[in-house]
Amino acid sequence: MLKLALPQLSPAWLSREAGLTKVLGAIAAAKAEGAGLIVFSEGFVPGYPFWVSGTGGAKFNDEKQKEIFAHYSDQAITIEKGHLDDVCAALKAAKMACYLGIIERAGDRSGHSLYCSFVYIDQSGVICSVHRKLQPTFEERLVWSPGDGNGLVTHTLGAFTVGGLNCWENWMPLSRAALYAQGEDVHVACWPGSDSNTEDLTRVLAKEGRSYAISVSAIMRASDVRDDTPYAEKIKSALGEMTANGGSCVSNPDGTWLLPPEMGDESIRYCELDPAFVRRERQNFDPSGHYSRPDVTRLIVNRKRQSLAEFED
Repeated sequence: MLKLALPQLSPAWLSREAGLTKVLGAIAAAKAEGAGLIVFSEGFVPGYPFWVSGTGGAKFNDEKQKEIFAHYSDQAITIEKGHLDDVCAALKAAKMACYLGIIERAGDRSGHSLYCSFVYIDQSGVICSVHRKLQPTFEERLVWSPGDGNGLVTHTLGAFTVGGLNCWENWMPLSRAALYAQGEDVHVACWPGSDSNTEDLTRVLAKEGRSYAISVSAIMRASDVRDDTPYAEKIKSALGEMTANGGSCVSNPDGTWLLPPEMGDESIRYCELDPAFVRRERQNFDPSGHYSRPDVTRLIVNRKRQSLAEFED
């Protein structure tokens, strides 16, 4: 059995330091409950770019958008600078694994462009994969860069094989298939926060993969915009009262709810995942096993980390 901690929280919006403190607090709470896995929403640190759609984000060469983006970039995570070291240490002490959604300012891609990344840290506190979102969605493309296949990997966690995707990547059949092919039986989908995203697809993912499907979302309200954010009042008025209402949930491998969607409130909920449930459901359907036909259809996945140049010294 694997005990899951499912935090549905509002971010410390556009503050890396405060956001990481909130992550550490959730880890401490989950440790007290004996959790073996904790998962966080898309871009939880330092937060989702909710300002774009309401402040003319598509206006080219706009000074306001440049200023907000520069602030966002300043608060992003650079793993190479040790920004996640305290999180890794806390997870090691708790013997807990984690999927953490971050906005990554990647040192290997100039150190200025931003990526929506899903980081897996194992129970010994080691960062095992950093999955950069393959295709930012709609207005996200104004602030995030396209990722690559390097993070399309799974990880062994006790009796389970866990994998994860960012937001609308979960609608991409071939990205899901890349994880199924590696034996995934716990699928973690991170979202910025809306039951309109999670309520239907989570159970589809579970029934398609015959896996546990976890959707983790955030809460975002106008009041969560920090006063030190550039153009804070304009952003607050554009957001409305509740921009993200949560909808975090967990589906069993047969598509029934283990934890139904919860809307409107911050919380940390817990449940236990049973590997025997997966084995029962794989009896009649296994998407990459007995119910696959690799002699007819196969997927090729490029997992090389992409970069502008390769240097040979």
